[in-house]
Amino acid sequence: MSANPDLRTVRAWPFEEAAKLADRLAAQGKSAALLETGYGPSGLPHIGTFGEVARTTWVRRAFAAMTGLPTRLIAFSDDMDGLRKVPDNVPNKEMLAEHLGKPLTRIPDPFGTHESFGHHNNARLRAFLDAFGFEYEFASSTDYYASGRFDAALLRMLALHEEVRAVILPTLGPERRATYSPFLPIHPKTGVVMQVPMDETRPERGTIVWTDPATGERFETPVTGGACKAQWKADWALRWYALGVDYEMSGKDLIDSVRLSSRICQVLGGTPPVSFTYELFNDEFGQKISKSKGNGLTIEQWLEYGPPESLAWFMFASPGSAKRLHKGVIPRAVDDWMAGVEKLRAAPDPANPAWHIHAGAPPAEKLPPISYATLLNLAGIAGTDDPQRLWAYIRKYYPEAAPEHEPMLDRLVHNACAYWRDWIAPERRFRAATPEEAEAMRELVRLLRARAAEFAALPAGPVREAAIQDAVYDAGRRPPFAVANKDGTLGVGRAWFQALYEVLLGKSEGPRFGGTIAIMGIEEACAMIEAALARESAPA
Repeated sequence: MSANPDLRTVRAWPFEEAAKLADRLAAQGKSAALLETGYGPSGLPHIGTFGEVARTTWVRRAFAAMTGLPTRLIAFSDDMDGLRKVPDNVPNKEMLAEHLGKPLTRIPDPFGTHESFGHHNNARLRAFLDAFGFEYEFASSTDYYASGRFDAALLRMLALHEEVRAVILPTLGPERRATYSPFLPIHPKTGVVMQVPMDETRPERGTIVWTDPATGERFETPVTGGACKAQWKADWALRWYALGVDYEMSGKDLIDSVRLSSRICQVLGGTPPVSFTYELFNDEFGQKISKSKGNGLTIEQWLEYGPPESLAWFMFASPGSAKRLHKGVIPRAVDDWMAGVEKLRAAPDPANPAWHIHAGAPPAEKLPPISYATLLNLAGIAGTDDPQRLWAYIRKYYPEAAPEHEPMLDRLVHNACAYWRDWIAPERRFRAATPEEAEAMRELVRLLRARAAEFAALPAGPVREAAIQDAVYDAGRRPPFAVANKDGTLGVGRAWFQALYEVLLGKSEGPRFGGTIAIMGIEEACAMIEAALARESAPA
């Protein structure tokens, strides 16, 4: 990829980060960038995993476009960590409990599909990343330690043992301070990752001496060859130093860890990578998301209700600011993503999030001609989660459309049906129209039928939908809905549209109503309004 220094001026956070990364490489005289993202394989990949890898990927692409220099992205699995507790969502928990404290790659796989629990979760991580098309190199902590790739860095940390301890000790309480060492030997008999004080450090021999607190037995363990690993803050620094990592981002909860690991990296003689701190997600009420509370949104849920690109769109915006992650953000993210792709097709603007999501070029696949919000409306009008019912509406408006010809639209139809079934249908609350609302809705029916031939003569799409929307406005230009515009003309207040949604669809808001009427058909829309007005009261 050729360099484009002008991209430094693009007002998009990945380019701002890429500029910092370019400055680092220039200062160090490097000609290639190494970016890293970490993963703790004691659990399964989740929506945060997607966010971190996606955001790092966008910085990587921005850097490559800006500088033309080669890059690598390592997805590093901390699979040599000891298992601290048995996860809730695995089989054979009793078996796992017998192996607590051992490295994840030395614990049998409770699923029975891989050589270890760590290997199983690593495979899940790789399948997860591959499913989204991420480009990365997988790295296993176990492999790196056992193969000797960290040996030189471990020996240096051993030689600087007290200097490294001096970085961490002020952050610990008195009891932990007395026992802390950056090294965790693997017990040669039990296989457990030991957190014990060092009796001696022997840099000249490349070993540490420690005592098993349960038996009193003393051991001399090499720090090399996978017989020992580093405590996690020291481990992070060790990795940066040994591999020459240039860029890594992490969540707000790790700010102190980044600071300490950076200082240890400097003690070892390295330069810490450029770091970026992203905010964590809150739920719809602004509370911190917690697995135990179950108040978050899983990636599986998002992908049931929206395409992965919509999740990427949501992740892209303002990663340094706290955002609420809940079901309600999905419809807008889907429609905003599709609008972003249309803008990208019109102009390859690198400030457009779609530029980053789609690697600088819009997808070849045809975008749906119907918004996600309109599909949700159609599902509500039909009162169904059956995709075939929605397709019946769509084919009336777009006769040439079919699932086999519009695969993206078909996926979106299935997403919308699932979303309507799980989140909208259970919360719908219809109400009866007030006399003023009923009068305006009857006027809307009259206008729609009077102008039906006019609408039919217009091409399907935005032109026809805008004409129908004008009829919706015209029907609402009456008390108590009419409002005066700044230019002196008569407009329509929000109350009119809220009435349409609450009386006809059982919810308080939605997209422009003209698009929904256009797709369902004039006569069917009129029949729906008349049926709603005929109700004496809202159903329970």
